[in-house]
Amino acid sequence: QDNSFEQFIINYCNEKLQQIFIELTLKEEQEEYIREGIEWTHIEYFNNAVICDLIENNQTGILAMLDEECLRPGTVTDDTFLEKLNQVCATHQHFESRLSKCSRFLNDTSLPHSCFRIQHYAGKVMYQVEGFVDKNNDLLYRDLSQAMWKANHSLIKALFPEGNPAKINLKRPPTAGSQFKASVATLMKNLQTKNPNYIRCIKPNDKKAAHIFNEALVCHQIRYLGLLENVRVRRAGYAFRQLYEPCLERYKMLCKQTWPHWRGPARAGVEVLFNELGIPEEEFSFGRSKIFIRNPRTLFKLEDLRKQRLEDLATLIEKIYRGWKCRTRFLLMKKCQIVIASWYRRYA
Repeated sequence: QDNSFEQFIINYCNEKLQQIFIELTLKEEQEEYIREGIEWTHIEYFNNAVICDLIENNQTGILAMLDEECLRPGTVTDDTFLEKLNQVCATHQHFESRLSKCSRFLNDTSLPHSCFRIQHYAGKVMYQVEGFVDKNNDLLYRDLSQAMWKANHSLIKALFPEGNPAKINLKRPPTAGSQFKASVATLMKNLQTKNPNYIRCIKPNDKKAAHIFNEALVCHQIRYLGLLENVRVRRAGYAFRQLYEPCLERYKMLCKQTWPHWRGPARAGVEVLFNELGIPEEEFSFGRSKIFIRNPRTLFKLEDLRKQRLEDLATLIEKIYRGWKCRTRFLLMKKCQIVIASWYRRYA
């Protein structure tokens, strides 16, 4: 119920993770259809980049305003920080306080004067401004770092590399918010180089008890996790897509014209293959470099046909091998019979 600086930066990290989720699922998938020349009707979804910008913008972001308050001379308090937010973020559609122009709660005592509210992607969260300045300015003094670096314990020494006399930096140490922002940026850069797979966990109730299903709680989680938009994109789009070359290589044994070798472009081979199998045209689309299959059942059908064909090919190989083995044994016995007969006639 009471949210301060710690929960603020945690929610900021959640916003960034949600942003990369949007980029890698909703936005990227729809852009791929456009790149591949697939006919597509764009599905609207909420992009939380505007919320991330509200927090991390280098000039007008909340973290930038907090750092500016911590560094400026004169009397600095949490109230002066809130006043600055009211001046800079007053017109932002996702920021609210008792004095902001976007707030609908100017006469509502549920929003105290010492608080501000942010409309996150998961819903509205109210933050107590008390302690923001002190917690953000909680710096480790240089002499303490140097003292810890001189410790004989190797682990303690490794935890305070900034105490190394050879790396003394006379600049003011970064604030807690700046350090967290840099860490989040490093995390995002690392995640963007990966191929993520998402598992969304839905909490059925707040009691952590079995056999209790809170429908309102589940619906709330589905909405703020962006699952509704994701399901709409998936249902309107294609469940499976693959480059023409590996697709033809995997299923070419299902068509006499493409098996064992297809002479020509891979796309033409896939077209021949799908026409031969009689797959309805509405179940797939040809992109510039990929084949798109709409329903999973079509893919399951291809896999079942492939499995059956592999069994048939295995049976054919086994039949040919057994025939060769039996014929070889027969020819050897026939040769032996001739030799035995010739020797018998010689002595008969």
